[in-house]
Amino acid sequence: MHDRTDETGAALEAAIDDLLAERAPGATICPSEAARAVGGDDWRGLMEPARRAAGRLVERGEVRITQGGEVVDPSAASGPIRIGRAP
Repeated sequence: MHDRTDETGAALEAAIDDLLAERAPGATICPSEAARAVGGDDWRGLMEPARRAAGRLVERGEVRITQGGEVVDPSAASGPIRIGRAP
């Protein structure tokens, strides 16, 4: 899941970090929350970039991605995911 990080990608990574910092330990967020934080009313087009940003954070060991409460590989995940702090 190597992806060149552009300005939008960096903003999405920062939004994920900021949103998780506001939550209780162990809490998760939806990628749409980061997309909304960066894109405002035009957030829908940022859903895939938000998922890629989360994948980069997984590669760095900062977050984990789950589906149904189970940790999943972000490159193989399809459907709704949650992002949480890495243990």
